[in-house]
Amino acid sequence: MRSPTPMLIIDWRKCIGCRTCELACAMAKGSPEKLGRPRIAIHRPDDAPIPMTCLQCLEAACVKICPVGALSRHPETGAVVLDENRCIHCQSCVAACPFGHISWAEESRTPLKCDLCDGQPACAKFCPTGALTYK
Repeated sequence: MRSPTPMLIIDWRKCIGCRTCELACAMAKGSPEKLGRPRIAIHRPDDAPIPMTCLQCLEAACVKICPVGALSRHPETGAVVLDENRCIHCQSCVAACPFGHISWAEESRTPLKCDLCDGQPACAKFCPTGALTYK
């Protein structure tokens, strides 16, 4: 029997709002010359910091709605990933996400969503409190 796919686990009670996860993600998604746009964000409802990112839904609405199959499940990480070569920039996936965890990068005209950094999520690796773990 195949072992379960690892998951990014968020324990918001351990989050101190330091935003290290955002910086780690921006560095992982950028280049040596420029930070990328982070795929995780710290929200503060009632002033309590809560990390928010793609939940990698089992029945992902973004995957179902994509008219060209540009979003699919990675066989090893289980993450929903984007094939930018297939994307037609219709933004259906952005609209379909019931949690609002896919954003739109106007400069590249592509959707931005967490892909679990190919199984090595930088946000979890650098979280100083263990609010983000990958297991």
